[in-house]
Amino acid sequence: MSHDTLAIIWFGLWGLIWTVYFILDGYTLGTGMLFPFIAKNRQERNQLQEAVGPFWGGNEVWLITAGGATFAAFPAVYADMFSFLYTPLFLVLIALFIRAIGLEFMHKDDNPLWQAACKWGFFNGSFLIASYSE
Repeated sequence: MSHDTLAIIWFGLWGLIWTVYFILDGYTLGTGMLFPFIAKNRQERNQLQEAVGPFWGGNEVWLITAGGATFAAFPAVYADMFSFLYTPLFLVLIALFIRAIGLEFMHKDDNPLWQAACKWGFFNGSFLIASYSE
């Protein structure tokens, strides 16, 4: 197999991995941005979290796979991406942490202050990721 053929195959796989990530995470990001406005009680919060649940873990796997495929197939692109876009990518990483903490720890305590902090953490993390992904 020639170098050009292999590059075309990797480029197709790379594009597919990023496309699947953006489509599946777009659903989760949209739910996160709507979460504080449409989830008025515990039952509605649970329903939204259960709707996102099947995609939640997979989204991070797709993101890590996309980063790994970028590093493996296109090291120059990876180097440029992480050199020139260091600050936005760092902010996306922080937003991923905020979003995960908000969603995963929401039901650890029934204190209304805790619930509000987690709800708005999920919203803010989702909003920041969507705004930096443009």
